[in-house]
Amino acid sequence: MTRRRHLSLPRALLCGAGAVILLLALAQLVLPRIAESRIRSRLDPYGEVHRVHVSAWPAIELLWGDADSAQVRAGELALSTTRAATLLHEAKGISRISFTAAGIRLGKLRLTGATLDKHGNALTAAGIVSGGDLRAALPPGVTLRLLASRAGKVTVRVSGALFGLGASLDAVGEASSGRIVVHPQGPLLGVLSLTLYSDPRVYVVGLSAVPVKTAAAPAYRVGLTALLR
Repeated sequence: MTRRRHLSLPRALLCGAGAVILLLALAQLVLPRIAESRIRSRLDPYGEVHRVHVSAWPAIELLWGDADSAQVRAGELALSTTRAATLLHEAKGISRISFTAAGIRLGKLRLTGATLDKHGNALTAAGIVSGGDLRAALPPGVTLRLLASRAGKVTVRVSGALFGLGASLDAVGEASSGRIVVHPQGPLLGVLSLTLYSDPRVYVVGLSAVPVKTAAAPAYRVGLTALLR
């Protein structure tokens, strides 16, 4: 009887270890698919989601909202900047994110060829704004022309009724305390400013814009760098 008990203990340990390995293997297969479905369901209300792929090792970390990487490929999306910040904050536990969309509308501004890359808490986003999309995003009667882009700041020439002035003036768009602000240049205009974006969860640190040649009309490739908080 004693010998039989001694033999049953190693067998029980082996069975227990086998069950744990089987559960971990099933988790590795199932949990990433569940995470992909959840990401897709969060994005589906805003447009076309073509592909979602999630990688995590071990996959059980997904139960705590963590993952090694996620890839998202989308068609046309439309959402507010506040909602975009919410979705990014929800994905904070994913170490690396690669996101592309054929087109994305953030509020009034539409971008094509949009990309977003996340490494840790650092975000880099970019997209192309056509002349038509830029005009549609601006107030009626206001036009904008890029003058320079350097050191995380963008200088533009604004014509029309802006800041209460009906004239042409140069303005600088830049990151200030995590916000995107624009203010006119000039000795008496420095106190004027307009906040274009402000959300503490996505802390903007720099802006960029460069002209690109397209067959249809002038366009700009705009980008920003930010920190996810």
